[in-house]
Amino acid sequence: MNTSTSYLDQYDAAAEADKFPLVRRWMDTEPLPFFKELRAKRPILVTPKCTLVTRFDDVREILNMPKVFTVQPYVPKMDNYLMAHDDDALHTREKSLMQFMLSRDDIPRVRDMVADIAKGILNQANGNIEVVNDFCRMVPATLVQKYFGLTGAKRSDLIEWSYWNQYDTFHNQPFDIVSPELYQKIVDRHAETSKKLGDYITMLIGKRLLAVKLEKLTFSTIIRLEDDIVTRMLRTSFAKELDFDIKRLGVNAGGLLIGAIETTSQAVAQVLQYLFQHKEWLVAAQTAAQKSDLTEFDGIVWEALRFVPITSYLFRTTVSDYTAAKGTNYETVLRAGTYVLPVTLSATFDERAFESPEAFIPQRNWYNYFHFGFGSHECLGRYVGMVMIPEMVRQVLIKQGVEPKGDIDYKSGPFPESYDLAWTTQ
Repeated sequence: MNTSTSYLDQYDAAAEADKFPLVRRWMDTEPLPFFKELRAKRPILVTPKCTLVTRFDDVREILNMPKVFTVQPYVPKMDNYLMAHDDDALHTREKSLMQFMLSRDDIPRVRDMVADIAKGILNQANGNIEVVNDFCRMVPATLVQKYFGLTGAKRSDLIEWSYWNQYDTFHNQPFDIVSPELYQKIVDRHAETSKKLGDYITMLIGKRLLAVKLEKLTFSTIIRLEDDIVTRMLRTSFAKELDFDIKRLGVNAGGLLIGAIETTSQAVAQVLQYLFQHKEWLVAAQTAAQKSDLTEFDGIVWEALRFVPITSYLFRTTVSDYTAAKGTNYETVLRAGTYVLPVTLSATFDERAFESPEAFIPQRNWYNYFHFGFGSHECLGRYVGMVMIPEMVRQVLIKQGVEPKGDIDYKSGPFPESYDLAWTTQ
């Protein structure tokens, strides 16, 4: 940025067609200083393409009103999955049922599983690894098989199906500046991989349902299936009135995959890079990683992720006029049909919620983070993510002399695509 001119001065002076491209560039390349100026001078910025909301209280207000600020942009991308529904019967019912299946009592076992998977991959790497594809994506893909129960598919396919679903849903919206050619390519790849995922889920459910029936017939004396989430769902009898038939079960099984891999991969890669670039906190994390109580270590990971989150904003569509920040000197009427971006990265640097927000302070108030979203659309698998992400980071950092051989390469896309690490082997 030209330091003699503020962001808002440049924005106000720009031609109408140039205003949002300027905003988008600053969001992508200079987010923290740009958002800091917005919080101070124009906390709600109305652009020709969408409206940015940058203060903590206003972000939470929007995310707490799903019937006013809806996830309508998800609808054409998610094939009637629960997260494309706003505070209706299907959303409440299926999210509750899936949270029941993803028992929080499993969490210590899940962390142990992640540790074992991660150790195995790193040990086989023999001191050198391209960590994005061979670790950051591979660990959650393996957990998807072992814990979620999505067996019988190659991990590379699971990764690809998750990738294109995430890309199209969260990085191919009208406020993402992509060429028409790239937009259509992403849509087409999403459609192609969704068809493959659907065919796979149909096959998986058919085979597993037969195995569950055989298990019941033999009273588990001959056949005893592994305990995983798909098997739990198929072992459970749902009353007809719950409207959770085999088709809905399959949709939710696919949802477990889509939300698990690419988000985890990005979080782990970016936290690792942040810590390697901040030696004080790298040393603190490596020391804490050796302790039996991992509370301190996990806190360092979550604070690092505040600086390098997987996204700087969420997005909603306003379905009726609403006055945001009512009673303040910046209250703004958000008109029906507006794309609204609650800028969660900005909110986590708001001094109204975070003491000394520009300082790195582990063990902050967890409830003020937005790592897994907020409100009714908070991530279904957040408790799995809360152990998977830090444990993956920990397994890398306990390697002797581990260091990067360059920076993350995003290959001009939204996700980390390549990041080389090396360490000392004995």
